[in-house]
Amino acid sequence: MTKQFDHQKIDIILHSRIRLAIMAALATVDEMDFLALLEEVNTTKGNLSVHMSKLENAKYIKIDKKFVSKKPVTSCKITKKGLQSFREYLDLVGEFAKNTK
Repeated sequence: MTKQFDHQKIDIILHSRIRLAIMAALATVDEMDFLALLEEVNTTKGNLSVHMSKLENAKYIKIDKKFVSKKPVTSCKITKKGLQSFREYLDLVGEFAKNTK
């Protein structure tokens, strides 16, 4: 008999296609600017912004906004908490996958 699938263990913040893609992209670099992340995740600016805000509110990413030559530049990076939560999410999904036929 396989282990029961406990859906309550799933991190609801990470369990979204866009947020999961953001975390996967940020987990591979020290920092990424908004436009690079936009291209990597392949979504709209508004959609990316909304999902980044949710991740920032959960303290999974840190967003830095500044001006460079009078142009706004937004960059973000994954936090230690975010990286730990992302790894735990992947481990959990992996465990669920191992228990399937």
